[in-house]
Amino acid sequence: MSSQGNFDVVRKDIVKLLKQPGYDDGSIGPVLVRLAWHSSGTYDAETDTGGSNGAGMRYEHEGGDPANAGLQHARVFMESIKTKHPWITYSDLWTLAGVVAIQEMDGPEIPWQGGRTDFVDDSKLSPRGRLPDATKGADHLRWIFNRMGFNDREIVALSGAHSLGRCHIDRSGFEGQWVNNPTRFSNQYYRLLLSRQWKTKTLPNGVEQFFHYDEDSETELMMLPSDMALLADDTFKQYVELYAKDKDVFFEDFAAVFAKLIELGIARDAQGRITNTDNEKGGYRSAPKKKDAPTVRADIVGPGGEPSKKGKDKIRARL
Repeated sequence: MSSQGNFDVVRKDIVKLLKQPGYDDGSIGPVLVRLAWHSSGTYDAETDTGGSNGAGMRYEHEGGDPANAGLQHARVFMESIKTKHPWITYSDLWTLAGVVAIQEMDGPEIPWQGGRTDFVDDSKLSPRGRLPDATKGADHLRWIFNRMGFNDREIVALSGAHSLGRCHIDRSGFEGQWVNNPTRFSNQYYRLLLSRQWKTKTLPNGVEQFFHYDEDSETELMMLPSDMALLADDTFKQYVELYAKDKDVFFEDFAAVFAKLIELGIARDAQGRITNTDNEKGGYRSAPKKKDAPTVRADIVGPGGEPSKKGKDKIRARL
């Protein structure tokens, strides 16, 4: 076990964990980026609620939100780090894992500070519906991201995270990867968005997305309706064009906006210490590691002693 506050050792252990041959494209990096983003993207500037402080996804209300489907895999992968370094809070671990993953996948170095605490119960969780709906257009994107305090340029920059990972029909309802190499951070997402002919496709579940078959790599690439909305809106499109043309500008903007994202709702003093009420009253409170075997409550157990379908859904949401 490392000494409390030794984040450099935690960083090194996250790096060692990234390569997972049996998961997606051989790396858990992309899903860790999504974990950091979704754990932070619940922030509401008007009420000053939500955000990464507290690690609310440990609770069913947030972890079981359909918008977070599939993130139980990322959280389970992080449990081995939590076992080795039990002093670190989940809220610090999840955000740190996201910035480490981006850098290790050839992305920019993103400023990160620790000090987040973990909620002791679910009484301060934000309501569902604060994360973006990929089936919607430009007005919805602005409604979601303006609420957090992001402007149009920052919205387009954050969308560049779609250069990583892939969608799964059993999680988001969409299927496929955005770019040819989904484990390398780049500006290819913007270049493909502008340069390819995207056609509509209806998936077996009835969800519509866009696709392009790349003959060189023999790979079908996809875009979400919310991705295409960046082209339909003139203001958004000018930043798509900027980032497609200038990778350095994109990296600089993305690093700044992702650092802003994971700090939403967090107040710090001149020494960098978090001054949120929960932190001041409880200090650096690290929630205990989850049990390796989920506990089944009596109210979610089926007649034969096995978890019911509802029970299984609840258990998965907690992982």
